[in-house]
Amino acid sequence: MSELNAFLYRDEHATGGDGPLAGVTVGVKANIAVAGMPFHGGIGAWEDRRAQRDAEVVARLRAAGAIIAGILNMEEGALGSKTDNPHFGPTHNPHAHGYSPGGSSGGSGAAVAAGECAVALGTDTLGSIRIPAAHCGVYGFKPATERVCQDGLIPADSTLDAIGPLARDLDALERVARIISDFGEHPVTGLGAVLGDHGVQVEPPVAAAFDRAMNALPEPPQTVRLSHPIGRIRYAGFIQVSRTMARNFDGVAVSDHLGRLLTFGPQRAEEKWAEDQRILADTSREVRNIVEQHGFLLMPTVPNPAFPLSQAEPAAQADFTCLANIAGLPALGIPAGWTDDGLPVGVQIVCAPGAEAGLLRIARHLDRTLQAYRPPSQGDTK
Repeated sequence: MSELNAFLYRDEHATGGDGPLAGVTVGVKANIAVAGMPFHGGIGAWEDRRAQRDAEVVARLRAAGAIIAGILNMEEGALGSKTDNPHFGPTHNPHAHGYSPGGSSGGSGAAVAAGECAVALGTDTLGSIRIPAAHCGVYGFKPATERVCQDGLIPADSTLDAIGPLARDLDALERVARIISDFGEHPVTGLGAVLGDHGVQVEPPVAAAFDRAMNALPEPPQTVRLSHPIGRIRYAGFIQVSRTMARNFDGVAVSDHLGRLLTFGPQRAEEKWAEDQRILADTSREVRNIVEQHGFLLMPTVPNPAFPLSQAEPAAQADFTCLANIAGLPALGIPAGWTDDGLPVGVQIVCAPGAEAGLLRIARHLDRTLQAYRPPSQGDTK
């Protein structure tokens, strides 16, 4: 394995077949079943477990001719956005060794960025595809929750989860997305929208990249507002995931870190949990109304660039990404710029289910204008 520690298991004898993905190598996050390969979801107690059959999305990729290359590192249980797994080790960012690739699909983002596979499957509960896409400088697509099959997935929260691809270009991303998810052809109409008064502290390189993306739109987008602060929305989402995962992983030996995270939901006072549920319902309704009225919502992907693995992950990393999961909408992250130290940053677009083709058209327009994709330098990819 490379020093990135993105792949935890490689099938050295993997072959593909004929079809639209013939010759395309695909890495799969460790919480998605691949027959005969490790299927542990980043949980050390399940290290020796092997999948008995392919997840539905993997079966679709095989039928399309893809080469299923192996299993990728991830956050323990898919809860977190750093990918410093206590059982399987950290995954390093290909653009800066010793830095986080994001998470929870950090192995997926790192493997794709470093060229260790052409495409990777990740999962996204509050942003876990788009966060590593932004930190690793690649493209990531989260399908609408109900438009991709969760069969063969170790769930975090099935009402928020979605399996989706990461790739180094939009063509490969679209080819895989069309095979594993229901991909609507409706156009996206409207000038688009951006969030005002969101209360999230966005670091200067991310703000500059977002301004460039906003200025690249054909017309100025409308400014919209949500009823609740985004940080509060994200925390309500975390509480829901913590409650669900505490039930799902009851009796499973996990690290002290994950065990602590799984106490927040069950220990939440009932009146606070009722308030969380109201916030999530309000947010889902408002975000859906925004994309219906304005066509799409443009946001930064993550408020900050990648950070050293030695540091605690910033709590706000999922502040913007969580909105698409809470509303169950498709979202696509693209590279949008760079820090002075050579770390990538991204923006994301959210639209209505059924308008995935329109979403891709907006992403292609922004991608041509921003021209922000850049592979890791040879010195950083080890």
